[in-house]
Amino acid sequence: MNTPAKPDSRPANSNFSSGPCAKRPGWTTDVLSGAALGRSHRSKPGKAKIAGVIDKSRAILGVPGDYRIGIVAASDTGAVEMALWSLLGGRGVDVLAWESFGAGWVSDITKQLKLEDVRILDADYGHLPDLGQVDFSRDVVFTWNGTTSGVRVPNGDWIDADREGLTICDATSAAFAMDLPWDKLDVTTYSWQKVMGGEAQHGILILSPRAVERLESYTPPWPMPKLFRMTSGGKLNEGIFKGATINTPSMLCVEDAADGLAWAESVGGLKGLIGRSEANLAALSDWVEKSPSVDFLAEVPETRSCTSVCLKITAPWFTGLAEDDQAAAAKRVCAFLDIEGVAFDIDAYRDAPPGLRIWAGATIEASDLEALTGWIDWAVAVTETEYAAA
Repeated sequence: MNTPAKPDSRPANSNFSSGPCAKRPGWTTDVLSGAALGRSHRSKPGKAKIAGVIDKSRAILGVPGDYRIGIVAASDTGAVEMALWSLLGGRGVDVLAWESFGAGWVSDITKQLKLEDVRILDADYGHLPDLGQVDFSRDVVFTWNGTTSGVRVPNGDWIDADREGLTICDATSAAFAMDLPWDKLDVTTYSWQKVMGGEAQHGILILSPRAVERLESYTPPWPMPKLFRMTSGGKLNEGIFKGATINTPSMLCVEDAADGLAWAESVGGLKGLIGRSEANLAALSDWVEKSPSVDFLAEVPETRSCTSVCLKITAPWFTGLAEDDQAAAAKRVCAFLDIEGVAFDIDAYRDAPPGLRIWAGATIEASDLEALTGWIDWAVAVTETEYAAA
């Protein structure tokens, strides 16, 4: 069997990592020149920068005026942990898990907080749990978009508008790329380094009035780390949601976040960002439909992510391998693409089935994805050639 020829075109930007994700088109370090460096984050200029990011995020995402938005430590993980530790324990909890991060929240709730009244609604990679089984008289914890499985909830119709419990939504790879129904979400978290291609370590925590009411009326039975404390004297610490962060933020990261939001406005705001992400998914879908090499891990089209696109390799030489051998073979395919400089960091997540994971959020150009697809077919075919020769 002859080794296939390499494709003629290459992506202009080969960064397809699912976190940190690609910077916005045209980004350079020059955009950081106005950062409030060497100044306290509590100085007037520092607080103004932070408040500006909060205000612009609210405007672009369409977050209601009576919802609080705060910048917190430790990325999306820190924001979710703040919510879990501060809000859970007063009633039963339903936790949805269909990929690694949802499974992580299950572990934290059952093994760290050690809550007893917990129902786990889970599903294998590529599927969603039965959303009709969720009990909204309980608190509900879920990811909107499963970053490591490429499976998202199709909409918010399954969430009870008249719920008694709170909905706690990890939306880190969905915010700015998918339509989030704020009236159905009581706690929403995300991080700058996902859809907006920002820098790491900072998380965003968005609280509905119902979540604030819970914080002010319920005290968890466990000790609360300082980084998680959102109340003082039984009242919400409003300063956290006006730019007075609990910890010291990076003003370079704040400046970068502000640049990303300005770019978002330039492409049409939330509608434009969603349109770019969906167009990227459409480009990949057109290729997958014709490709002999790959298929989506998400089996139901309506649940396929438009940001973290997860693929399984379907070439016969690959599917005939044992699972451990498949993992090694998938890494070899990714290594070929890395060596050629056409795709960096697209291995499947370590806990996910062997395959590929391609970031297709709004900062990615569809033309780069279209150029990448031929290279993936090439890399799988090269591997097939080598495997047959062996």
